[in-house]
Amino acid sequence: MTKSLDEYLQAFSKPHYQSTLSNISRGVEREALRVLKEGRLSEQPHREELGSALTHPYITTDYSETLLEFITPVCQSAETTIAQLKDIQRYTFSQIDGELLWPLSMPCFVDDDDKIPLAQYGSSNIGKMKTVYRQGLKNRYGSMMQVIAGIHFNFSFSQEFWQALKEIDGSDLPIKEFISERYFALIRNYKRYCWLIPYLYGSSPILCRSFLQNKAHQLPFKTSERGYIYLEHATSLRMSDLGYTNNAQSALHICYNNLDTYVSGVKNAISLSSEEFDKIGVKVDGEYKQLNSNVLQIENELYAPIRPKRVTKPGEKPSEALARGGVEYIEVRALDINPFVDTGISLEQIHFLDVFLTFCALSPSPDLNAELQAHYEENMDDVVLRGRDPELLLVDGEKKRSIKAWGKILFDDFSQVARLLDGAYGGNNYANATAKEYEKIADSSLTPSAKMLDVVVNQNNNLTQLALDWAQSYQANAMASEYQSFDLDIFAKTVKASHQQQAEIENADEQSFDDFLADYFRQ
Repeated sequence: MTKSLDEYLQAFSKPHYQSTLSNISRGVEREALRVLKEGRLSEQPHREELGSALTHPYITTDYSETLLEFITPVCQSAETTIAQLKDIQRYTFSQIDGELLWPLSMPCFVDDDDKIPLAQYGSSNIGKMKTVYRQGLKNRYGSMMQVIAGIHFNFSFSQEFWQALKEIDGSDLPIKEFISERYFALIRNYKRYCWLIPYLYGSSPILCRSFLQNKAHQLPFKTSERGYIYLEHATSLRMSDLGYTNNAQSALHICYNNLDTYVSGVKNAISLSSEEFDKIGVKVDGEYKQLNSNVLQIENELYAPIRPKRVTKPGEKPSEALARGGVEYIEVRALDINPFVDTGISLEQIHFLDVFLTFCALSPSPDLNAELQAHYEENMDDVVLRGRDPELLLVDGEKKRSIKAWGKILFDDFSQVARLLDGAYGGNNYANATAKEYEKIADSSLTPSAKMLDVVVNQNNNLTQLALDWAQSYQANAMASEYQSFDLDIFAKTVKASHQQQAEIENADEQSFDDFLADYFRQ
């Protein structure tokens, strides 16, 4: 039987339970565009010296050849995770011939989105599938939406923590089912409170006008003296309808109440036909336009601010992995790139995310119906577009609350969770990070979005030049630093191994690509 937050805090304050909180595992996936020193997209393909984008464990590409993705391995030290990310970026800088990493979520100037090259993954069937999937994204939503960059934060509690929580609850569920049940409770609470993430960390209230390129919208943009467009109270246009969203998915109603309803909802979504996408065609004149014409080509196309995850086996779909082994970790996907730090995410952010997600795991989390879920999605939409508007009220059950009022209630609880984590880890990192984030609740001018507007609109700076100045500074600092967690030999060996692995995958293919796809979707 689940308990109140206070009861869990009291139980976990006992030393033999508190110690189980000190083994949180994390990983960061950071996306970044490769750009030239004048602020345009690089036209160079993914560098061979960075390894195979198909198989390299730390350096790959996302939508485009120019959109890099850095992946840190699972680690129980937040400090090490940041060090690993710095090392991956340092090695990347050494191999890209003076190109820079764009430090913003929204892309630089792009005069023609047809010039954005699709990511290539070699001649294997799985490599071709990844590229065709991206071709489908281009044909469905356009390329510009796909070169928006973000941070994905992967998070999991230790097995010892789940055993302790199961014991505290007095649950009779098998441990695998218990863990999945409680991760879904965490996810539901995240959806209740995830408006906090763009409020605290959104840093994309302003755009280069080239991003719109005839994209239909009804947003009341203002224009800075230098020609950039912005919304006065926006926090994260990346998370708005302009950004990484999919309106075709609004009717899917994926249920997050338990593993079975979630998996069945996702499986239904990838088999649901779309009249709109059917007009594109699948294989036209011998060339694939998309993998299929369903609402989702594959499960990765499900856009959500958080996902339950399990590491997949070769050829296994994400939902199949979840059905097989239950939830292993969660992926938080609502984070803008933090332009004020070289890694795009700070150590302090990680500490606060630990607090926030632990709060979500230990707080009561009743099931969500479609109406409640819609209310929480509306809260998120409101905050990304006008989160710093002092008139904004969010829906909290039967009540409406301002961000200041609701934030005060939540941060009182966050402070208690922070003290619990500081007791487990030692020091004051969690209390300090939480106190710093609360300052943004009390004063919205301290948020990254407000700072971005202040420097570009009020101080009349050139956004492109500002981003390039940051990018050049981050590049110089990286190249002047020493490796901390990895070293050059590790990267050299990993690059070589990734190319060998790609070749092995390609040589092992025996099916035609058509047959491979047919088998994949038949399973």
